[in-house]
Amino acid sequence: MQIRPGDLARFGVVAALLAGVGIAAIYHQRLSGAALESWVHHAGLAAPLIFIALYAAATVLFLPGSVLTIAGGALFGPIWGTLYSLTGATLGATLAFLVARHLASDWVARKAGGRVKQLIEGVEAESWRFIAFVRLVPLFPFNLLNYALGLTRIRLSHFILASYLCMLPGAIAYTYLGYVGREAAAGSEGSIRKGLLALGLLALIVFLPRLIRRLRRAPTLGIEQLKEELDAGEDLLVLDVRSAQDFFGEEGHIPGAQNISLEDLPRRVPEIEAHRGRPIAIVCRTDKRSASAAQLLSAKGFSAVRVARGGMTEWKQAGFRVES
Repeated sequence: MQIRPGDLARFGVVAALLAGVGIAAIYHQRLSGAALESWVHHAGLAAPLIFIALYAAATVLFLPGSVLTIAGGALFGPIWGTLYSLTGATLGATLAFLVARHLASDWVARKAGGRVKQLIEGVEAESWRFIAFVRLVPLFPFNLLNYALGLTRIRLSHFILASYLCMLPGAIAYTYLGYVGREAAAGSEGSIRKGLLALGLLALIVFLPRLIRRLRRAPTLGIEQLKEELDAGEDLLVLDVRSAQDFFGEEGHIPGAQNISLEDLPRRVPEIEAHRGRPIAIVCRTDKRSASAAQLLSAKGFSAVRVARGGMTEWKQAGFRVES
């Protein structure tokens, strides 16, 4: 088998990256606050650039960024520390994103199938909304997520802008915490007040995931309301996202409903393009799958999507007519 020069370059980058991760894992304990302070002190005017470059390298090499963010607040203060930390984190995230995109995205696109392909398509459908969500709600490890997103076809500009803006709240909180720690250690006046403010910022960051999840929830309607709107002849699409087997099975379906399974929805969106500006009610067996379908359609620009609470379970319990 002939090895192309491009493949050799990829192997070289992967080998260098793995070596760097290994070295970073061995010597990560040397990345302490005291060491950073010493480097910054001797760097003079170049200290901000060195700090940003160090933060970017740490992000690429899977080192924890929270330590650096706190150190940035202690070294540069709450304003400049936030700016330097956020810039370094975004630069490192972008480098990791580009490494994954140019090394493995084509291979993943060829090999991905089944649920992996559906997952990638779902992420691509939400684009910057997904990036904003995972930056504000850290469900996945930050460093690993940067590489994972590089395997999708999300635009680089969306990745950079959404990352920078949506990492800002966390950067402010952790930077200010580092600043307050330095002030308290120096016996500065007002350290108690500043400490309470730091705790308040951290509490806000802890509460933020719950707020974001609530904002992301799709509007809902009850089964009774759905039945009334259908009986009134309103221009409403009932989209059943169960499998075809369930749709035509014993449980049946709502008369007039259209069936597109949740798994097939990303590629079959053009079939319901005519309803982009019209009301759509999502029906399934569970509200969780209905909510996933609603989020996908909202990301595609459908503006009047609602989840029918309880789905077919509630519809049948209410005694309404079904078709099979």
